[in-house]
Amino acid sequence: MSITAILGAGVMGETLLSGLVRAGRPVAELLVGEKRPERARELEEKYAVSVVSNLEATRRADTIALVVKPQDMGALLDEIAPAVRPGQLVVSLAAGITTSFLESRLPDGVPVVRVMPNTPALVDEGMAAIAPGAHCDDDHLEIAEELLGSTGRVLRVPEKQMDAVTAISGTGPAYVFFVVESMIEAGVHLGLPRGTATDLVVQTLVGSAKMLRETGTHPTVLREQVTSPGGTTAAALRELEVHKVRAAFLAAMEAARNRSAELAEGV
Repeated sequence: MSITAILGAGVMGETLLSGLVRAGRPVAELLVGEKRPERARELEEKYAVSVVSNLEATRRADTIALVVKPQDMGALLDEIAPAVRPGQLVVSLAAGITTSFLESRLPDGVPVVRVMPNTPALVDEGMAAIAPGAHCDDDHLEIAEELLGSTGRVLRVPEKQMDAVTAISGTGPAYVFFVVESMIEAGVHLGLPRGTATDLVVQTLVGSAKMLRETGTHPTVLREQVTSPGGTTAAALRELEVHKVRAAFLAAMEAARNRSAELAEGV
């Protein structure tokens, strides 16, 4: 029996736990490391999972998922490093934390996988990118893929691309929510009740995303199919180009990538 320990029971930690349970992982194969007694009781009652100390979870696990905030990672690694064995796999879901940082705080030879998840994992539609550390092989990556696959899709990337991944999919849901929020406000401005505007925008988003995924058609082609010459869509898109929305998205994602790199350097 292979044991997976999830250290950190915040939103993403619970998301990973619930995804694994829904995917059919027996709770006997899961451990959670959590210091807060009230949170521990909550998780035990909700999932019937064993909640123990980080150190005990580390000692008992084969795979250790580190799901804490980046600023808390150093302290967690100092806490668990004495109990980590070379045969274990460490999977980090903390933004900006490099595999070299993790390896420098763990015993020599411990395989490490770096993950950039995103919040749609909450509804099993997450997009996680994974990158191997110096001691990883395909078997380790397959374990990480199975772990993250419980909450959505998984893609392997070189670690040098992780800052760009963070800018695109890691922070990407916020861009989408920003656009949705703006469209709803526009609907209200145009005279629609807020509930009506929300229903229209959300379903339009869901339907458009489904078209992209299920048809495999390039977004430019799909956009052109909606855009009749001289029509309403053409008029709207012209305004978006006038206001340089495309350039603004590029600048925003460059800023996110740069900040991700700064966080990795401890800035």
